[in-house]
Amino acid sequence: MSILSEPHFHNEAAAIARLEAIIWPEGPVCAHCGGVDRITPVRGGRIGLRRCGDCKKQFTCKVGTVFESSHVPVHKWFQAAHLLASSKKGISAHQLHRTLKVTYKTAWFMAHRLREAMRDGTLSPMGGSGKVVEADETYIGKIELAPKGRKKPGSGFKNIVMTLVERGGSARSFHIDATTLNEVTKIVRENVHHETIINTDEGVWYKQVGGHFLSHDTVNHSRYEYVRDDITTNTVEGYYSIFKRGMKGVYQHCSEKHLHRYLAEFDFRYSNRVALGVNDTARTARALKGISGKRLTYRA
Repeated sequence: MSILSEPHFHNEAAAIARLEAIIWPEGPVCAHCGGVDRITPVRGGRIGLRRCGDCKKQFTCKVGTVFESSHVPVHKWFQAAHLLASSKKGISAHQLHRTLKVTYKTAWFMAHRLREAMRDGTLSPMGGSGKVVEADETYIGKIELAPKGRKKPGSGFKNIVMTLVERGGSARSFHIDATTLNEVTKIVRENVHHETIINTDEGVWYKQVGGHFLSHDTVNHSRYEYVRDDITTNTVEGYYSIFKRGMKGVYQHCSEKHLHRYLAEFDFRYSNRVALGVNDTARTARALKGISGKRLTYRA
């Protein structure tokens, strides 16, 4: 039987019950006052509507999440989340629009809300004692023309993405303005444990990194050196191969202001991959767990 035959993909009551179990694993929590003791279902109300006996306000599991104020049924949110979380290189808004039978605009906003749910706000450092973190950068898309009065390169310049990948672990990507010593060193120091081994290429912007960590080893790509003993950046290069195939083959175009959300999407899937024991169902649940406490305020 197909996984998409599960009740929460088609039945609204089952979908709301499943979502409640994900975001309220220990029982309902009032979205307004945080109360947990005097919460009761509202008789005759819509599915999932509850009332808090402390603050007297009504709420559902969507309040205080990226789903709040959405008129899209929860079971369709589950379908979209599963498709986005299980597609290794992503799924376009046009494909969501055709598959879910919603408008393109709705599919676009659904995808961006799910990317926001996938965003990892953790500040805990990567790596640790004896672990290896690889750092590299790539270029994607074009920088948009700047408004009048702003000093910024024109459309011929590309956006710079820097990524840190822990071998056998997670990925963390950043949209940066330039590959300068100060910016690159600051990102690596803030996101990597000081007892970690750092592997990079020969980029001059990494030359001050080594003093802050257990060691800093490099490979010289300009001389066609890609592996030397255990020193390589092939893991982060593998991440970029997935990222670029998705951005160029599936999404095709990404505006500069939304690039950080696409990075969050690819980081999330990579950091919750099958090799780490996370299957499609668990990955979708982890994505939906991230909807709480987040709201999108920008417009297309």
